[in-house]
Amino acid sequence: MNALQALLFALVAAIGNAMFALGQRRSVSAHNGLAFVGASAVVAAALAWLSAPLLGSTDLTGLLRANGRNILLAGSGLYLTYLGFNLLYSRYGASQYVLYAVLSILTTTVFVGMIWLHEPVNGYKLAAIVLATASVILYSMGQARAS
Repeated sequence: MNALQALLFALVAAIGNAMFALGQRRSVSAHNGLAFVGASAVVAAALAWLSAPLLGSTDLTGLLRANGRNILLAGSGLYLTYLGFNLLYSRYGASQYVLYAVLSILTTTVFVGMIWLHEPVNGYKLAAIVLATASVILYSMGQARAS
């Protein structure tokens, strides 16, 4: 995969994430923000099922048989993401997104990538992890001084 294609895929995900953040933030006026997020998850699931045939077979029985536990794991993780977004945005606003973003990078890169999946690490990746950690510290210090 070339770098331009990876950048395009990341941009699609970033645009979707921004749309999700905006919708989540606007849901604060909803009676139950988590119910709003659940409803948005239904929309996301419907869109995923509609576009799934573009990427290959949609054999649900085979998918569940081969990946049932991983589907439960991923679905539970998606729920925690929705829950965390709801609590973060409804109580602190979208400006706190940087905390989620950097903590997500750290948990995914370090725990999932390096520790769980044993993906290769080099000096650049280690430097990025150090800088991501520093960004959380600096952001937290900036928030403390702003209050």
